[in-house]
Amino acid sequence: MTVTANDLVGTLSGTTAHGLALGFAFIFVGSLYVSNHTRLSFDHNVKVSVGGYQRIKQNNERWRDDPDVIRARLAAVSIASVICCAIVGYLLSDLTHSKSSGEVFKLAAKHLGFASAGPILSHLVTPVLFLGPLYAMFLGGDLPFQQHWDCEREGAKFTSWIGIRSYIFAPFTEELVFRACVCTVYHISGTSTSRMIFLTPFTFGVAHAHHAWDTYNRYGRNTEALKRAILGTIFQLMYTTLFGFLATYIFLRTGSLLPAWTAHAFCNVMGFPNIGWELQAYPHRRKQIIAVYLAGVVGFAFVLSRWTFTPDSIFWFPSP
Repeated sequence: MTVTANDLVGTLSGTTAHGLALGFAFIFVGSLYVSNHTRLSFDHNVKVSVGGYQRIKQNNERWRDDPDVIRARLAAVSIASVICCAIVGYLLSDLTHSKSSGEVFKLAAKHLGFASAGPILSHLVTPVLFLGPLYAMFLGGDLPFQQHWDCEREGAKFTSWIGIRSYIFAPFTEELVFRACVCTVYHISGTSTSRMIFLTPFTFGVAHAHHAWDTYNRYGRNTEALKRAILGTIFQLMYTTLFGFLATYIFLRTGSLLPAWTAHAFCNVMGFPNIGWELQAYPHRRKQIIAVYLAGVVGFAFVLSRWTFTPDSIFWFPSP
């Protein structure tokens, strides 16, 4: 008898799901430190200046934006992502007692969001939320094919190692592990969609805390650098967790990894909205900027459930 996704719900304990979720995070983040090629190194003998500025990189140091470090880390998180997916596959095989690798593969693809691309409109939900920043870019002539947009420069931005990591690879692998793998084990444990939306993103947020060490060293290893590292980590924890709420909702609602991936990539490209700077830069358009920001929030609330509805999502009840 063929086992369906619904047959598995409740076959895993909540404690086991928590342990697996933490294990996925440990495997992913830990992969960045298992090798000398992936680990960062800092010269602690360098005299640093104060003033809140990033210090000059030394030749004997390895920073996170160095091309060789990025390449090594991309390889490491690729292996880590495959391991996490393999654990999910083994779990499904064990719970279904299936001897058919093809059946387990299809079931794993369904849970991990590879079985469909999701509704086309689901990929536009996040851009609606960013209507305000997009309007500010329009005012500055920075949107594609406007006067300040340069095709060669923008192309280089996405094809550099930093761009490949930040806009393509990191969004995909992070969504695969922290969204698909984590949500899969919680779904199998019978965790409700609301609990998954509001609890699982904390794992994603905390997984970024290791960046504090990098910030502390790059900004001088002093009290000011420590404050910057702590505040930066808290801020990153907040916005990665907030984004995690959205990405988890999109993933569960669509049952597809692709919309969560494109949302993640889009947010990385846009960065955190800076309405204060935009109001100062375009004082003659202050009211319009505020109005478009509000329109984006209202529009986002209106389209979120409508544009992400997917009748065959295994994670959501079949009603809009």
